[in-house]
Amino acid sequence: MSDKSLVIVESPAKAKTIAAFLGSEFIVESSIGHIRDLPRRAGDVPPKYKKESWARLGVDVDHDFKPLYIIDADKKEHIQRLKTLLLGAHTLYLATDEDREGESIAWHLLEVLNPKVPVLRMAFHEITKKAIEQAIANPRDIDQRLVNAQEARRILDRLYGYEVSPVLWKKVMPKLSAGRVQSVSTRIVVEREAGRMRFVLATYWDIDAQFETEDKSKFQASLVSVDGQRVAAGKDFDEGGKLDRANALVLSEEQVTTLVGHLQSASFTVQSVEQKPNRRSPAPPFMTSTLQQEASRKLRFSSARTMRAAQDLYEAGYITYMRTDSTTLSDTAVVAARSLIQELYGAEYLPPKPRRYANKVKNAQEAHEAIRPAGDSFSHPSMVDREMGGDRGKLYELIWKRTVACQMEDSRGQSVKLSIGTLANGQRLEFAVTGNTITFPGFLRAYVEGSDDPTQELEQRERPLPPVTEGQSLEATLFEPKRHETQPPARFTEASLVKRLEELGVGRPSTYASIISTIQQRGYVWKKGSALVPSFKAFAVVQLLEKHFSDLVDYAFTARMEDELDGIAAGREEAVPWLKRFYFGVEGATSVKTADGSSGPGALSVGLRTLVAERLNEIDARAINSLPLGKDDQGRDVIVRVGRYGPYLQRGETTASIPEDLPPDEVTLQKATELLEAPSGDRLLGTDPESSLPVYVRSGRFGAYVQLGEAGGKEKPRTGSLLKAMSPAEMTLDDALKMLSLPRVVGEHPESKLPITAQIGRYGPYISCGKDSRSIEKEEDVFSISQEQALVILAQPKTRGQRKVAEPIKEIGTDEFSGGVITLREGRFGLYVTDGETNASLRKGDSPDSIDNARAQELLHQRRERAPVKKKRAKKKSAASAKAPTKKVGPAKAVAKKAVKGNGRKSSAKPPPSTRRPESVTPKSKPRAAKKSAVKKVAASRARAKPASAKNGGPKSVRKKQASPSGRPSKFPD
Repeated sequence: MSDKSLVIVESPAKAKTIAAFLGSEFIVESSIGHIRDLPRRAGDVPPKYKKESWARLGVDVDHDFKPLYIIDADKKEHIQRLKTLLLGAHTLYLATDEDREGESIAWHLLEVLNPKVPVLRMAFHEITKKAIEQAIANPRDIDQRLVNAQEARRILDRLYGYEVSPVLWKKVMPKLSAGRVQSVSTRIVVEREAGRMRFVLATYWDIDAQFETEDKSKFQASLVSVDGQRVAAGKDFDEGGKLDRANALVLSEEQVTTLVGHLQSASFTVQSVEQKPNRRSPAPPFMTSTLQQEASRKLRFSSARTMRAAQDLYEAGYITYMRTDSTTLSDTAVVAARSLIQELYGAEYLPPKPRRYANKVKNAQEAHEAIRPAGDSFSHPSMVDREMGGDRGKLYELIWKRTVACQMEDSRGQSVKLSIGTLANGQRLEFAVTGNTITFPGFLRAYVEGSDDPTQELEQRERPLPPVTEGQSLEATLFEPKRHETQPPARFTEASLVKRLEELGVGRPSTYASIISTIQQRGYVWKKGSALVPSFKAFAVVQLLEKHFSDLVDYAFTARMEDELDGIAAGREEAVPWLKRFYFGVEGATSVKTADGSSGPGALSVGLRTLVAERLNEIDARAINSLPLGKDDQGRDVIVRVGRYGPYLQRGETTASIPEDLPPDEVTLQKATELLEAPSGDRLLGTDPESSLPVYVRSGRFGAYVQLGEAGGKEKPRTGSLLKAMSPAEMTLDDALKMLSLPRVVGEHPESKLPITAQIGRYGPYISCGKDSRSIEKEEDVFSISQEQALVILAQPKTRGQRKVAEPIKEIGTDEFSGGVITLREGRFGLYVTDGETNASLRKGDSPDSIDNARAQELLHQRRERAPVKKKRAKKKSAASAKAPTKKVGPAKAVAKKAVKGNGRKSSAKPPPSTRRPESVTPKSKPRAAKKSAVKKVAASRARAKPASAKNGGPKSVRKKQASPSGRPSKFPD
């Protein structure tokens, strides 16, 4: 055993940064994220468990919810490498993130590695030399309560998803998913869209007047009352377009036109001048949710994009831990911020005492400090931008400004409200205007918080008014009637949805980004600009859950789950009884809400398993997938239905597809009628003279096509796609027969004697001869290309994977990540944006006219995030190397000694383990004999299928229950 210690973190980048702070007596390696999890699919379940009744869930619900953890196949070699390094270490430090998930990862590492050396938990919330040294000097044990809370959350989410999702498959459509938080988030978005669908437009009028003082200063004011009755504004109407406040006066166009005529000769006097000072305090420092909201408003970043940039900044040591719901700043941070304020802005911008911010989030627990620049002194944004660049530089600047501003003086100002009156044609009219003057900018010098409400943001701007006194006469120089329309409830953006989730107590800040990504990936929500639009599929899912599983999507129920998980983390609640109440229910009770109207796992009295079994047969799939729009002029019901291939409209026997980019609130009764009465494209063109079969032009899932014969017979009818230049409405019988004649025989190849054919395929027109094929430029050429032309094309070398680059439709802007010019182009799969390096297809809701630079950069960023890792091609062995004997690998301890040779810095400079082959601890197996007996083959097959034992580092799910790190049996053994 060497004198070195092994430190394990989650990511290679984090390992590299930490290794730079530690000496040669430490080896720093990463686990590359989670090392094991519940089985994702049936094929992941070890053979010995496949026949168990609980194998589908991956949780043994009858034995204290014992989870079956499976080591990721891609991680097995890396785990073996960690075990090898551990053999040569005298101490193991687990330095995963300081939150529940990080604590759980540390526990999983401990269970899988099964170390024989002392194990210590390193806890830190920033990656700086001082913080790492303090963490090494002050280690702790793994907090089993945090582990239990995280494992309980994981098991609960598995039970919820795996029990409820199959109900959606059977009653809505296959491949849908339900989730404890994602279903509630979808419901929030659906309810907002439903409000927009109920919305009825209302109009109202008022008058803007321009006034002038004696010194020719001008300002505007609006009509606010007529004969003492307040003029109606947008807030006075409900979503049905009705006046919600009886005392408000709704003016018509005719009335305001008459009033303007009377006002032309009226005189105006200042009736009152109200002045009062105002102060604004800075916003608290960022926590996860507010960082996501502000990055969305100011930088147009998605939540996932924000968290990816924050992760990079944290791992590079520039910010503190980015998953937190705390707004507390350490004394070190306060001192650093105040020092910067004194240096950059002066003593007048520094409050006498440091500001302290109390957490507004109930049970804030994810980390001990707000998100701030790391260290005793904050790196300047310009330096970080040079080092990191792109998204990371912008996000750091946002964090830096917010942290500095939160310790600055209040902004101070003076607000003035003027009331101007007149008597016109016997009516008393009042105009009013409010102004604001900033007398001391305070924190506004450093940072101004954004807002989702443009009106509110406008009101916060400085708007000075000329000095006037009560009783002063004013001259009106202009009157302008103003027509206003009420607005439907604004759709959620990522920022406002995060805010709403936080208000309701649904989920945790660390989960918000993944929640929003998940509901988009599942097809429940799509983006139109920055707005989140629910699909009709989401309406059907929410309708099912609300009617038959109301507790599961109840906001209070979901929030109470979080409180009870906090109770487990604090030791006030035990995980297993809590899970039993949720899954099996309370004996002798019924599924009702608590007396105070709230819901929680304890209130799901019959239990999830029984609830699903009882409700499944009650659900009317047709009713769940139907959304009535109303009756048409002839009294016929018009209904939106959610089908297997998407939403469609139905009126009697008539149906029509709903365009996939049409938001639900735009599918009105009038629009539905238009779609139902539009030509469907399905019509009989005539009869084929050769076969006497009918020829149709039809509309399908993938566009229009022609069909020969009727469907439903013994033989599948012959079909053919239309050319791009063809229109279904203008299609003739001759055109259809022409398309059905493909593939066309061009001639015979003189050498191979094989026929040469011309046809149109998935990727366009081409010619083929046997297994050889070549693309041709124009679709029309398939009908005219000659044998000689085809032979010339076939003789040309095949350009594998090379296609002609599409000409750009337009330039959009510059990508801040790559520096390339972003252009919009059209490819074989549709419209896409590219910066010359990365291509990203436009999504549902995007159009060539609406796509802007921010949206294009978001699409490119998402594409980069999910880009597959390029696999290196295996090099062919030379004849000499093939004959060379295989070298034997020495004993494990010798390998361990070799692995720990040198210091931690050198080891961290190697390529990350995800890109290089880990060192093996066993000799390579010899090639099998060519003529192995059948018995030996079966034996070998069984040996491969048999789960690995604890001895050889296999999944501990097949091992006996062991004691937890604290010495007592773990509540969640594997």
